[in-house]
Amino acid sequence: MKKKYNPSQNKRSCFMSDFGNRPPLFARKKRVIIFLLALLFSSISFAQQESITKKNDSVNNSLIQSFNKKLSLIERQRISDSIKRAELESQILSLKKSDNLKKEELQTQLQTLNEKESKRLAEKKAEIDSLRLTAKGYPVTGFFNDTLFTVYTKLGSFSAKERAEAISERIKNLSENYSFKTDSIKITESETTVDLVYGETIIMSISENDALWNNSTKAEVAKKYQKLIGDAVVRYLKETSLTSLAKEIGLTLLVLIIMGALIKYVRNFFFWTATKIKNQEGKRIHGIKIRNFTLFDANQQVNALLNANTVLKWILILLLVYIALPILFGIFPWTKGFANTLFGYILNPLKKILLGFWNYLPNLITILVIIFVFRYVLKGIRFLKKEIEKGNLELSGFYPDWANPTYQIIRVIVFAFMVVVIFPYLPGSDSPVFQGVSVFLGFLFTFGSAGSLSNIIAGLILTYMRLFKIGDRVKIGDVVGDVIEKSLLVTRIRTIKNEIISIPNSTVMSSHTINYSSDAPEKGLIIHSTVTIGYDVPWKDMHQALIDAASKTDLVLQEPKPFVLQTSLDDFYVSYEINAYIKESNKQAVIYSMLHQNIQDVCNERGIEIMSPHYRSARDGNASTIPARYLGKDYKAPSFNVDFKSSGPDKQ
Repeated sequence: MKKKYNPSQNKRSCFMSDFGNRPPLFARKKRVIIFLLALLFSSISFAQQESITKKNDSVNNSLIQSFNKKLSLIERQRISDSIKRAELESQILSLKKSDNLKKEELQTQLQTLNEKESKRLAEKKAEIDSLRLTAKGYPVTGFFNDTLFTVYTKLGSFSAKERAEAISERIKNLSENYSFKTDSIKITESETTVDLVYGETIIMSISENDALWNNSTKAEVAKKYQKLIGDAVVRYLKETSLTSLAKEIGLTLLVLIIMGALIKYVRNFFFWTATKIKNQEGKRIHGIKIRNFTLFDANQQVNALLNANTVLKWILILLLVYIALPILFGIFPWTKGFANTLFGYILNPLKKILLGFWNYLPNLITILVIIFVFRYVLKGIRFLKKEIEKGNLELSGFYPDWANPTYQIIRVIVFAFMVVVIFPYLPGSDSPVFQGVSVFLGFLFTFGSAGSLSNIIAGLILTYMRLFKIGDRVKIGDVVGDVIEKSLLVTRIRTIKNEIISIPNSTVMSSHTINYSSDAPEKGLIIHSTVTIGYDVPWKDMHQALIDAASKTDLVLQEPKPFVLQTSLDDFYVSYEINAYIKESNKQAVIYSMLHQNIQDVCNERGIEIMSPHYRSARDGNASTIPARYLGKDYKAPSFNVDFKSSGPDKQ
């Protein structure tokens, strides 16, 4: 049976509190002790609360304002209907029993008003349901900042936030009465609200809107809140009693003693391990060697182990402290929330990591399957490359030396395609930061490797043009030597002086290239050397001498036979060019040397003087320079006359 509370008798405002009564002296001392302990163990909480920024409630306020406007319209209609209902009920009571017709008419109007009331409640509930996901509630907190329930609607001139703060303050004032019991809070009904009252103080008023937010009736919500508030006050009084505080302080000292003992034991243990490590230098600790390379000597290894020992010691000490702090905070009711917070610093990231890994597992499996497929695709392409290189597989118009560069190009394309396929499954691939970094790296690669890209393209062109291959004797620009390496960036040549010259492929493309080895094995390479001999030596004798010298030279082919070309008829001599075929193009320097030696020997044997004569002949110019065999038998050179004339008296 609920006690009817008359608001007109000593009624206080639903939003005012009675602070006139002072607690006894013992209670004040007790609150001072409790306050000091709470201040001691709540410093971290205050620091955290100061760092939390105030949230912007503009969206929530706009929704609530719109909702309140609609409620105002509905409320005005309700008041109008209530007045009309009261008038109808008064008229029905004033009618005589004989006025049945008028009575039925009034009852019909009253039923219509009741139906409008039901419809009004349904509309209000629908409005509230539409705000459940977006509207912000304000918590009513207990003594340890724990949330008892949430307030969503205003009442009178007080907003939901102001109501929550006022109710929280009144609940905390209940702890001043140490004889408090749960049934000390009474439920009273007024005209439009159900009030929770303690003594002469109204703790809170529950309106129809509050009931709709809780999907219940005002009476049921009042009972629920009565129990929550009463239990919170009783629990606070119990946990803040002197007996409880003494136990909590004792437990705290015990934890601190155990913590100190564990830290001391850990330090002693790691000091012992450090001493053992130092004593093992040169005994069990001899350093780390990888084949002939000494990675760490004994002293360096000992120092590394000591550093690791120190790091492990501090990690273990910090871990013990981290475990002890939540235990200490959990002892006192004011700091129990810190225990969950501290454990959350480790457990929450671990949960996020494990949950993220679990959610990412399907994508990870997809990536592994893609990599597995592309790996075997590359294996198949590599097998074809090896078969083409060995000559087991022949493709029309495709040379074996193209196999490896073509494979490298295809591999790059396959890898690029694999990355494109995998990219959407990577974590954070949709992030603007991830995409921005990708674009930036692409930008750096494009503009930072412009020169390298030109060399790579030139290298590909050289490969498929087949200008030369490894081992060929070539001349690129002014450089002559054997090709020892072809890459996408440079071509390396070893000269006959054993010099290694690296030529960028772009330079090779822009220079003229002579390949001495490409046709030498099949058609032979013609070497040639020029000798200048005076006109007094018959050309046929000179031709034969040069051919015989070439035939005696090692590595010169006898077929096709060497031949001589007269390249010029100069003022004082004739230029004879000996040409001979060879197949060993890489030995040109040696063959040229032997050819020149043989030319000297043959000419000396046949009395031919190798020289390019430049001389003045003191003659009258009458004798012909044509060889004698071409002159007639009766040819006689004109005489050469010299006149001596006297030039003075000393003539003899």
